[in-house]
Amino acid sequence: MEQSHIRNFCIVAHIDHGKSTLADRLLELTGTISEREMREQFLDQMELERERGITIKASAVRMTYRASDGETYQLNLIDTPGHVDFAYEVSRSLAACEGAILVVDATQGIEAQTLANVHIALERDLALIPVVNKIDLSIAQPEKVSKEMQSIIGFLPEEVIFASAKEGIGTKDILEAIIRRIPPPKGNTQNALRALIFDSKYDTYRGVIAYLRVVDGVVSKGRCLRLMSSKKSFEALEVGVFKPWLTPVESLGVGEVGYIATGLKNVGECRVGDTVTLEENAAVEPLPGYRPAKPMVFAGLYPLEGDDYSLLRDALEKFSLNDASLIYEPETSAALGFGFRCGFLGTLHMDIVGERLRREYGLELLATAPSVAYQVIRNDGRELIVDNPSKLPSMGEVKEIREPWMAVSIITPSRYIGTVMELLRERRGEHKGMEYFQREAQQPLESSSDMRVLLQYEIPLAEVIIDFYDQLKSRTQGYASMDYAISSYRPARLVKLDILVNKQLVDVLSFIVPADNAYRQGRALVEKLRRLIPRQLFDVAVQAAIGNRVIAKETIRALRKDVTAKCYGGDVTRKRKLLEKQAAGKKRMKKMGRVEIPPEAFMDVLKLEK
Repeated sequence: MEQSHIRNFCIVAHIDHGKSTLADRLLELTGTISEREMREQFLDQMELERERGITIKASAVRMTYRASDGETYQLNLIDTPGHVDFAYEVSRSLAACEGAILVVDATQGIEAQTLANVHIALERDLALIPVVNKIDLSIAQPEKVSKEMQSIIGFLPEEVIFASAKEGIGTKDILEAIIRRIPPPKGNTQNALRALIFDSKYDTYRGVIAYLRVVDGVVSKGRCLRLMSSKKSFEALEVGVFKPWLTPVESLGVGEVGYIATGLKNVGECRVGDTVTLEENAAVEPLPGYRPAKPMVFAGLYPLEGDDYSLLRDALEKFSLNDASLIYEPETSAALGFGFRCGFLGTLHMDIVGERLRREYGLELLATAPSVAYQVIRNDGRELIVDNPSKLPSMGEVKEIREPWMAVSIITPSRYIGTVMELLRERRGEHKGMEYFQREAQQPLESSSDMRVLLQYEIPLAEVIIDFYDQLKSRTQGYASMDYAISSYRPARLVKLDILVNKQLVDVLSFIVPADNAYRQGRALVEKLRRLIPRQLFDVAVQAAIGNRVIAKETIRALRKDVTAKCYGGDVTRKRKLLEKQAAGKKRMKKMGRVEIPPEAFMDVLKLEK
């Protein structure tokens, strides 16, 4: 295919705005998928993706389309994940394209995450095709959403395409716009090979399969190749394209999108964003923008049954073959036994990994409360990265603790400004800016409460990862949307909150919390544990402590056996003797006894709302 007849593009949209459905219509209209093979959300192959209606794993497909000018074009669609946790994968997919289709729901308008991806696309000078989707719905407001896109992003009225991916309305117009508005790829076949990896997966027989877009040069089967960042060398066992299944070809030229079977056994050696070049006559400069995916959220994964530890270890090894962003290392808890400390891209990534381990490997798991990585400066000047509260040094050895902060953008109807700002204030947020979306002059004043506003805040990551998104949706009746990115590390007054049961430290219930919130969270934890831990034959003290200082305490009263029930009279000293014997036994039991906290109690406690 001539370079001038190739178009590489992706679809950018918020969750549930119709991205996967539009991809289905494009596959149908171009004849890439037959009617017999077609099914909804075709590119979302994972069961979990289809259930939740989100794209978790990026995919690509090559389509052939005969345009209205009579020419045949090669269209390469690179699908992108739809959640902020996978923002880096989205940025790499955008780097592999010359254009993007911006899909906005006609019933909801522009969302924060869509706006964030638009900024990434504009930074990369991508051609954008605005599409207002779901115009067939009775509550759709396509003209209003179109004017919103014009005022916020700067599109011209004639550039906006009105469509319904479900009904197939406007699909042909979108294909024609891809041909007219998206430029063909640049690059030179004579230059040294440079190809950008935008995704990878593991195959049992062919090793790691790298999904890539060729920027310069030509790659063909049997050539010796090298990864410029990881320095790994390999032979191209197979070269192919996505139709949409993996289809072998002899070679891939400039601008083409396809895959290489590398034979490598570790996905971590073939990371998203790396550059592939030839072993001989290698390129001097890699493609710009590569950085390794960095875990943001950390949690412990423990099997409910101790005998399943080896099964969990094997499952994580197999899972990491297809997900290089998951990191894990063994850890031991006095309360839960053997498990693993895992690093995730975000809370959604953590949720998906846990769910897939349960479904695909049949494991029953307990996940500890998610935490973030803190920078700890010791008195001697050494810096530690602490991602597990139990590893925090004693406060006497710590000079300063720094926590990660996020730049958060929230789009909400103006009538919810007060409740959203109150939520952000509760979570230690700092106001940075507020911008009203432009209202048309003819819009009546009484509808101003339906105007939307962009709130910009900075907030600690630890305040976002627990239940912030749920609270935001609850307080705005589902209308608010959010996007976030790491901004900086800042010093903070933080302490480690420990939980003791019968004077024994429960390490998995340790938290790093702001000093001002420690008493409230400690009080809430011990009260909840008092209700959840079964009663014993002796009094059990449940305490929240900071260092050696107890800040909250509850007592689980002992079960009382009536030892005097067999006394039917006689002197009172007989009953007193039995009661004193029972009290001595309970005192001895309290010293030697051990309280087993059931897994159900851990699960409930770790869901504790902030």
